[in-house]
Amino acid sequence: MGKTSIFALTVGLMAWAATACQQKDMPQDDLTQTPPTSPNCSPLETRTANAPEQKPAFAGQTRACAITTTATVQVEVLARGLEKPWAVEPLPDGSLLVTEKPGRLRVVSAAGQVGQPITGVPAVDARGQGGLLDVALSPNFATDQTIFWSFSEPRSGGNATSVARGVLSPDRRSLSQVRVIFRALPTFNGTMHYGSRLAFGPDGMLYVTLGERSDTQIRPQAQHLDSHMGKIVRITPEGAAPPDNPLVGQAGALPETWTLGHRNVQAAAFDPQGRLWVVEMGPQGGDELNLIEKGKNYGWPLVTYGEEYSGRPVPNAVTAREGFEQPVYYWDPVIAPSGAQFYTGNAFPEWQGNLFVGGMKDRVLVRLRLENGKVTGEEHLLKDRNQRVRDVRQGPDGALYLVTDQLNGELWKVTPRP
Repeated sequence: MGKTSIFALTVGLMAWAATACQQKDMPQDDLTQTPPTSPNCSPLETRTANAPEQKPAFAGQTRACAITTTATVQVEVLARGLEKPWAVEPLPDGSLLVTEKPGRLRVVSAAGQVGQPITGVPAVDARGQGGLLDVALSPNFATDQTIFWSFSEPRSGGNATSVARGVLSPDRRSLSQVRVIFRALPTFNGTMHYGSRLAFGPDGMLYVTLGERSDTQIRPQAQHLDSHMGKIVRITPEGAAPPDNPLVGQAGALPETWTLGHRNVQAAAFDPQGRLWVVEMGPQGGDELNLIEKGKNYGWPLVTYGEEYSGRPVPNAVTAREGFEQPVYYWDPVIAPSGAQFYTGNAFPEWQGNLFVGGMKDRVLVRLRLENGKVTGEEHLLKDRNQRVRDVRQGPDGALYLVTDQLNGELWKVTPRP
């Protein structure tokens, strides 16, 4: 969908909102076709759905077949005592950058030695879901030693998600040339839904996921072109809007916008084919996996699965509507996704091409097998460890590195048992 179609879709939203209440009361089959019979397998998810009256738009869109890793998985706890770690980013030498939500950035060695906080990180607003969030290496890190990070920036009248960059010192104790390259607008006095995953694409551009800030008065801005709320934005490493972004030159639209209609994306990863996938925290019964395509509208809060966490319906929402993207997959009940990684290493041959997602609600590492753009299998790993998995990344050694979301957080290394 290009600039013209995204604009036309947005113009039509007022008329759509006026009729949404009526459509919401329609029988479900009037909105989505009943899917074909499910594949002959045992689904991993067998619990009662939060919104059982809602039906998937196609077979396999939810409750995929259970799959099982044949290798024996072992977990090495590299570090303990991290305070609410939010992201882990492997460095080329095997050490790891870890963010802590209160505002600290550290290097943990490959052997698990935890370094002192790196100086030069700007102040964060760590209330609620805010704080120091994601961190990513420059595509040219080997030569420029530059890192990028996202954080909830305190501002006059509230806060919002910002992205900064800086140069890591040779001793990895400080940052220099620090500057904020992107500030999401508008500022809002809230403490939820900052989004905030960072992912560099094969085009060299930085993709930033932004939440819609949750509260009912600002939530509709996920559909507004003059707001960054509920968007995925695409910027250059200097923070500019690339000229081929879909809204560049459109009056009243923010040129950084790449896609709209997102609730709170805290998991984003490029696959080996260079496509961007995100796993979005939806309402109760509405977490979803989306394949991100330029200029498209992913629905929130007008089109969604699930219900409010109060148990009430999402106001004026339906599960399908022409002009809005369907999720590739959705979870009901939810997994509370955070962090994502496509596996390309050699340590686990059977995991090649699989997508791993941190699961915080059920305290698992979620493995998804994708074939021809559809989820054909799901596995929940590490459930016995009973910890909220906040982020997952692959290291240069082919191991997976995870951080757990708690006051006494941990950094794990996941490898096959010899």
